[in-house]
Amino acid sequence: MMKLNVKNETSRLRAVVLGTAESNGPTPSIEEAYDPKSLEHIKAGTYPSEEDMVSEMESVAEVFNKYDVKVYRPNIIKDCNQIFSRDIGFVIDDVFIKANILPDREEELDAIQYIIDQIDADKVMRPPVEAHIEGGDVIVWNDHIFIGTYRGSDYSDYIVARTNKAGVDFIAEKFPNKKVKSFNLRKSQTNAMDNALHLDCCFQPIGKDKAILHKNGFLEEEEYLWLVDFFGKDNIFEITKEEMYHMNSNVFSISEDVIISEKNFTRLNSWLRENGFTVEEVPYAEIAKQEGLLRCSTLPLIRD
Repeated sequence: MMKLNVKNETSRLRAVVLGTAESNGPTPSIEEAYDPKSLEHIKAGTYPSEEDMVSEMESVAEVFNKYDVKVYRPNIIKDCNQIFSRDIGFVIDDVFIKANILPDREEELDAIQYIIDQIDADKVMRPPVEAHIEGGDVIVWNDHIFIGTYRGSDYSDYIVARTNKAGVDFIAEKFPNKKVKSFNLRKSQTNAMDNALHLDCCFQPIGKDKAILHKNGFLEEEEYLWLVDFFGKDNIFEITKEEMYHMNSNVFSISEDVIISEKNFTRLNSWLRENGFTVEEVPYAEIAKQEGLLRCSTLPLIRD
């Protein structure tokens, strides 16, 4: 049996599910777009090719091999986008939580069932159907769990709102020993510059006590300020609206001092290096066109 362990975002990674871009299917139609960034590229004719995305994901797999991380990949489903494994599940402590995702993505969960079968069944949970929650909205940080949500009464009108109050309540109830803190995120179906699809699109802790943050991703200033206070202003790298659009907060930590980042994130990467991090740069700009990046396409199973 596989014993899961994820207590935070940055402890040394040992095992991970990395999504796949193989058999990604044809470019979606305008009607099929799940988010404004994909829509933009479908309309412009710049939607990424399968070949480019497969090659970008392989560069991440190579970094994992370099650091001796065990990498699992989903079983390939023909013509299905299986890049964003973070959406379909997440681990808190030693428990695997299956996400309640958009219904037509359910088969993506089936594709990692062979991994879930290696986990003690008592340690696998599925929220009730009314509780919506996706892994990109859940950030585990020691005794805290930070959760992105959308509290607007028009929640059901937004395909870009992925975690509801019932989802937040489910986690709070199942993990009573954790401090669960939710954040109301800015959503837009039409403008990718104004859309924080998940919490990790505008915030991510790194190292032992630092964070990447974007103020405009939060609807309520006091919730943003709570994070500034929690990490300390000097420990925060504040990204611009354009950097959020390019997913600068969506890097991925292999350990407290090693971070995988996109090679075009020049301002962020130099700040990381100045602050003592080893930055493993990879090309991921094509995958970024679907409003997801490195954290979105990885699902950590075991950290130290």
